[in-house]
Amino acid sequence: MLAFRNYVKANLKNFFRRISTSARLSSEDLYVHRDSDDNNANTPFEFTEANLMRIAAVIQNYPEGAQRAALGACLDIVQRQIGWIPISAMHKVAEILGMPRMRVYEWATFYTMNKRRFRGKYNVKVCVTTPCMLRGSDIILDAVEQATCCSVGSVSTDGMFGVDTVECQGACVNAPVIVVDDDYYEDVNVCDVHNIIQTLRSGGIAAAGPQNGRYASEPIYGLTTLLECPPPPGFGLQAALCNK
Repeated sequence: MLAFRNYVKANLKNFFRRISTSARLSSEDLYVHRDSDDNNANTPFEFTEANLMRIAAVIQNYPEGAQRAALGACLDIVQRQIGWIPISAMHKVAEILGMPRMRVYEWATFYTMNKRRFRGKYNVKVCVTTPCMLRGSDIILDAVEQATCCSVGSVSTDGMFGVDTVECQGACVNAPVIVVDDDYYEDVNVCDVHNIIQTLRSGGIAAAGPQNGRYASEPIYGLTTLLECPPPPGFGLQAALCNK
């Protein structure tokens, strides 16, 4: 045992030298709530009459006693009304659905589409997963930060834009992709990014979808299959079978 300890001490330095580690990547948001001046239990929030009617319609889709199944839809309605979800709105949703506040906190902190802090009038999300990365998402992210005058995780000084990086947006064949609220902008390049941001800043609506002329997700260099009309029924069958 003594010999083993001496061996470990003698080789400990070399042992740790062989260990390679990468930097820790922390989430941009805390998973727990911290009261602030604009986000606390007393932050004013009330649903509009139209949204109360929407919530009532959603709740009717579920059996009596299962109202909590409408939680995701209710939080989405909150976010569409004011752009984010303060904790006071979570309390209101818990009250309407008759469920513990903790269950609402759990949902809001688990799903990243729930914005628990103000992310600007337009929340610009840049996909940085492998397909987009291979197609230049780092360059696209730089262009977004430059066009919005806003760095990742922050909001521009005029409150117009908030920039975030996100994982796969489910449009890998159209990489690189940026998402602004509900609109997908696919096959983007640096010029496209500046045009989209400038259009939004001026109050216009930028055309969503592929920006390189593609209709959807067809091959970018044209069709590679089904180039001819398919043969008719019975093609290639023996003559004896065709006569029957």
